[in-house]
Amino acid sequence: MTWPPAVKVCGLMRPEDAAVASTVGAAYLGVILAPGGKRTVTAGRANVILGGIPAKRVGVFVDAGENELLANAREAGLHVLQLHGDEPPELADRMRTAGYEVWKAVRARGADDFSRAVRRYAGAVDALLLDGYSPAAHGGTGTRFPWAEVAERLGELPPGMRLVAAGGLTPHNVAEAATILRPHVVDVSSGVEVSPGVKDPDAVRAFVEQVQSLSFKQVR
Repeated sequence: MTWPPAVKVCGLMRPEDAAVASTVGAAYLGVILAPGGKRTVTAGRANVILGGIPAKRVGVFVDAGENELLANAREAGLHVLQLHGDEPPELADRMRTAGYEVWKAVRARGADDFSRAVRRYAGAVDALLLDGYSPAAHGGTGTRFPWAEVAERLGELPPGMRLVAAGGLTPHNVAEAATILRPHVVDVSSGVEVSPGVKDPDAVRAFVEQVQSLSFKQVR
């Protein structure tokens, strides 16, 4: 296990925010390519936002088809496809065959949602991303999932499937979440914003510093 976990800053809409996130140590930078969201950008704009920054590019999609995924991934220069809808394992596996890392997002009300996702996507994705459930949107709502409840099921993760923790994380609670869940990546969006898509540089820096200050003694 890598420790401390890597940091992903998502919902980026401005090049200056992406640059700050990378400079302070975020390994993954995320853009929303699913239409209709408060933080949605086009693939072309995503390439501008992330251009020249030495971090892995993550694109967030909701129920996009194979051709749409591939076209947007190429235009935005993505490394990771984050699937937030009801995409079947077969589609995820084809995207991996095409050369992309695939994270499947799960809006978890409880541990049973986690267990079902593990069974469904085992062998088809590189990581499960756990987000809080909200009827309002597929992500970026700042809603937490039950960390301790899910932590009791972490042994169900098969070899090779990583865990990404998202949903309601802030500089004030990320250390607690990481200590409980032991994820490979922690993912923040609204928890470091002043408004949707506009990041607070001080909050981004504080979030990364909290994660990087974690030690092996804090692993349960």
